[in-house]
Amino acid sequence: MERFILKELLNWKNSLYRKPLILKGVRQVGKTWLLKEFGRRYYENTAYFNFDENEEYRQFFETTKDVSRILQNLMMASSQKILPEKTLLIFDEIQDCPQVINSLKYFCENAPEYHIASAGSLLGIALAKPSSFPVGKVNFMQIDPMTFSEFLLANGDENLASYLSGIDKLDPLPDAFFNPLYEKLKMYYITGGMPEAVRMWTEARDVDAMQKALSDIIGAYERDFAKHPDSSEFPKISMIWKSVPSQLARENKKFIYRAVKEGARAREYEDALQWLADARLIHKIYRSSAPGLPVSAYDDLSAFKIYLADVGLLRRLAMLSPTAFGEGNRLFTEFKGALTENYVLQTLITQFEGVPRYWSQTNPPYEVDFLIQRDNDIFPIEVKSETNTASKSLRKFKELFGDKVKLRIRFSLDNLKLDGDVLNIPLFMADQTNRLIGIALKRLG
Repeated sequence: MERFILKELLNWKNSLYRKPLILKGVRQVGKTWLLKEFGRRYYENTAYFNFDENEEYRQFFETTKDVSRILQNLMMASSQKILPEKTLLIFDEIQDCPQVINSLKYFCENAPEYHIASAGSLLGIALAKPSSFPVGKVNFMQIDPMTFSEFLLANGDENLASYLSGIDKLDPLPDAFFNPLYEKLKMYYITGGMPEAVRMWTEARDVDAMQKALSDIIGAYERDFAKHPDSSEFPKISMIWKSVPSQLARENKKFIYRAVKEGARAREYEDALQWLADARLIHKIYRSSAPGLPVSAYDDLSAFKIYLADVGLLRRLAMLSPTAFGEGNRLFTEFKGALTENYVLQTLITQFEGVPRYWSQTNPPYEVDFLIQRDNDIFPIEVKSETNTASKSLRKFKELFGDKVKLRIRFSLDNLKLDGDVLNIPLFMADQTNRLIGIALKRLG
């Protein structure tokens, strides 16, 4: 498989300001594979230490903060060479090892010639705890599920991936490219971007194995819920997690606590919800009252929507059968287009630094699915599941905030086009959003 984040890792390796790296990402998103592959490609050798499999390695960090002694102990215990500049030193499963996390500070200060990359599941939880964290002494990188473009490469469709990345004009795509990309996107909705599920489909075309891979990942996440330090939170986390498909199935997708449990109140469940967000198993998207900067100043903290980390996991959790693949546009419209919104959000999160928001008003009701910040501009985004692309909410947004809106964006199954200040992006081109916005702005002058 090819992961685009390898380029970011190479930039980290070559940076004059390189610090020990913490790679964050949900369980089974491919962190360990990525770091080992990075070491294989760009270093003379890789020294790999898993602190979950080999708990005895933790003692080396508990007894001393002397980096040279830690390295000697690791080399002797593992019979692995660790050379400055030439070895990639991987610390894996560090989420329950505060001494290992803290040691990164001393590697940064006293041994910057060693290249250290660390990873772990639920690191977002571990790093949210108040502890002696090495502030300013580490670099962070986030790995998310495979994008649609990465899925195309894994599926052997390098020609389609190359075609998408090479588009530099906002002209309609020929049917010879549009139709197969539409079909491949339906496959991606079914597998999602978790590497194991993608592998089961792209290598063996085994639907049952792909389904089982997704079920196993969901099972692993649900076992992780029990790792919350307060055992009373476990059932609440589980109920919120299982409520996501029903939350997204409603016309108004604003999160409602009573959809988790009858009579549920925010103060009872907000800790559990935050745990899921810190673990990055869900994305929490706040309502924004207006397209202003800084974006957070316009957040309505009482209104938000939640989505899953991956569209394939959402499909599996919702128990939607892969047979929907053959039923026209059903995958795109199933439970009010929730899969499509989740997919678009996934792609936006990988391309833009800030977390997207959404905008809505009542009486009469209007809702723009997402707001994104690109440089110092805010762009409204509407997601349409089909080719019916009347955009009343985008029009209303322009009417209210016209002087602040340089470009409006709509994702749909229509072809690529710039119609006035509305950029229609085919759903399968969502990975190219940032680049296409740049082309549109240039064309608009």
